[in-house]
Formats: sequence, structure tokens, C-alpha cells
Amino acid sequence: MEFIEDVNTNELVILSAAGVLFLIQVIYYLALYNRICRHNKAVRRNRLSFSEALSPLSIVIYARNETENLRSFLPSVLEQDYPEFEVIVVNDGSTDETEELLSLLSKDYPHLHRSFTPENSRYISHKKLALTIGIKASKYDWLVFTEANCHPVSKNWLRLMARNFTPGTDIVLGYSGYERMKGWMYKKIAFDSLFTSVRYLGYALARKPYMGIGRNMAYRKELFFQQKGYSAHLNLQRGDDDLFVNKIATKKNTRVETDVNATIRMRPIRYKTDWREEKVSYMATSQYYKGSQRFVLGFETFTRILFYFAVIVTITFGILDKHWQIAGIGGFLWLVRYMIQAIIINSTAKEVGESRRYYFTLPVFDILQPLQSFGFKIFRIFRGRQADIMTR
Repeated sequence: MEFIEDVNTNELVILSAAGVLFLIQVIYYLALYNRICRHNKAVRRNRLSFSEALSPLSIVIYARNETENLRSFLPSVLEQDYPEFEVIVVNDGSTDETEELLSLLSKDYPHLHRSFTPENSRYISHKKLALTIGIKASKYDWLVFTEANCHPVSKNWLRLMARNFTPGTDIVLGYSGYERMKGWMYKKIAFDSLFTSVRYLGYALARKPYMGIGRNMAYRKELFFQQKGYSAHLNLQRGDDDLFVNKIATKKNTRVETDVNATIRMRPIRYKTDWREEKVSYMATSQYYKGSQRFVLGFETFTRILFYFAVIVTITFGILDKHWQIAGIGGFLWLVRYMIQAIIINSTAKEVGESRRYYFTLPVFDILQPLQSFGFKIFRIFRGRQADIMTR
């Protein structure tokens, strides 16, 4: 009682707010962000059922001036340990040696097929057109998607994805991450990619899927035609992955594959402007998402910022007023949240094959991520939203 009487009202209010925000943050991490770890543990304990049949499948890849990437990464796709599959690469008017390389590779890999987009096609997203051409050219019922700058980490990628092709499944979402490189920018981008996956794959594992990323996912071809392809958002630059999955995914028809050997790795982004364009493009499509997931995740970001603010104010008041218990409680709340966060983020990174771990950098990236997102939103506003529309 003496402690309470000695504390002023402002300190009690801010301490109570910090406590409430702490509980909200812990709930997010334990109930949602820990889903990948829990899922992989359930798989290891044989608590989940998988399909034993290895259905034939078609891999569709979009390529535009990707000679270097295709030369480096396409063989790892073509040489998958899988009984029956084809790879369709759609060349979108490349001016480099993409066509020559594909022609050369097709001599060694008879299951490699190539197509192209018409030169006179205009006013629509060329990537969506190219993928549509690839899908129409495919001969199998299951479609698997990746990108030219990506490669599977093992020859069992397709087997692990295909084990999820159960009778009630229409969509399979997988994990993709960047190859490791040194440098602050690469660490920042890698964390952002990991955290994005923790969110959208966590939601899918909670039976509330809301998006997918085209570097590593699969769905049934009949589903594509039932939904009339990408026609709902044909005028947007992006949306072939996240918007399409957002439209068709349900709690019953979506599964997630997060085995470390099912991971896709991609070549790191070289320039900050390229990463900014990627983030801004996803922001442009996220406004069309149906469902409450985007707002629930936004609430986590909002309470995260408030939590940091409340902790800083609590510790500051405690020190200035020499109420060391108040300062100690504020610091304790931050420390407990940090420990829970570090355990879950790093355990998840290990589960999906990320070699990087986050300890001293974790608080920095934790607060930097929402600030970066805010900066990208400001950039998009000043650039003009018409840039989201494809006009070529």
C-alpha cells in the first residue's frame, strides 16, 4: 500500500497502459506468430495427414530479361526429384539471351516448355498475361508457381508441396526467403520478409488465409478458370499472387507447407529503390484485400508502437520521480516481451531454414519496420496512385 500511495496518478495510468499493451502483444506472438513452429512440431509428431499420391503438376515461371537468373536457378527446378512434372517458362519480350538459353536448355530437359507474350498486347499487366498464357498451356491439374530469380533449397521441394494436394485442398502456400548476404540493408530486408511470412502464413495456419506470394505457392487449374483468372484486377501491376489468393482462399481449401526442404530462396535485392518499389506495389494491392486480417495486423503494429512509447514514458517517469519500482516494472515488461519475441522469431527462422538470427538487432527492426512502412505510404502518396496502374 505504501508503494501505491507514493505513486502519482499519471504514473499509474501509464503503467496500466503498458501492462495492457504488453498483454496484447504477448497474445499476438503466442496465438498467431508462433503458428509455423507449432505446425512443424505437429508434423514431426505425425499429427497431420498428407496425401501419399504424387499428382502430376505444372510449374509456371514468368521471365523478362532473366538470362542470368534462369541460367543459375532454372536447373534446380528442372531437376526436382518428382515422377511427373513440366516446367513452362513464359518469355515476356526479353531483349537479352533468355530465348536462346531456354532453347538450349530444352534440348537437355524435355519437360521444359517455353511460350511468349504477344508483342502488341497493351494496357494490361504483362505478368498476368504471361502467367495466363502459361496456365492455359499447362497440361496438368495442379499448378505450382515460382519466379526466375528463385530456386528451391532441395530436390524434394515438389514432393513436399504435393503432399498437401489432398482432396479438399485447392491452394498450398509455401515459404520463401532471401539468400544471405552481408550488410545492413540485407539484414533489414531479410527481417521484413521473415516477419511478413510469419504473419500471412500464421494466419493461413489459423485457417484464415488472406494472401499468398507467387515465389512459392500452388493451386488447382480449375480454380483459376472458375474465377476467370486475374480479370478482377487486370489493370493493376501486381495482384497475380496476393489478390488472387485473397479472392479464392477459404479456411477449408488452403494448406501451408513450411518444411525447411520446401523453402524457396531468392536472389537478394541489390538496390534500396527496388525494395521500395516492391513494398509500395504490395501496398497498392493490399487495399483490395477482403477480410479483417489486414486491420487486425495493423492493430498489432499500432499497439507495438504504443507499447514502446508507454515503456519509455514509464521508465522515464520512474527515474525522474525516483520511483525505482515503476521504472523496474516498465523495464521488466519490455524484457519479457523481448524474450518471447526473440524465442518465437528465431525459432521460426530456424524452422524455415534461415541462417540469420535476431538478438541485438531485433528491437531495432521491431520498431523500424512500421516506420519504414509509414515512409513507403508517404512515398506512394507523393508519387501518385496512378503509378499503381499499368499503362503500357
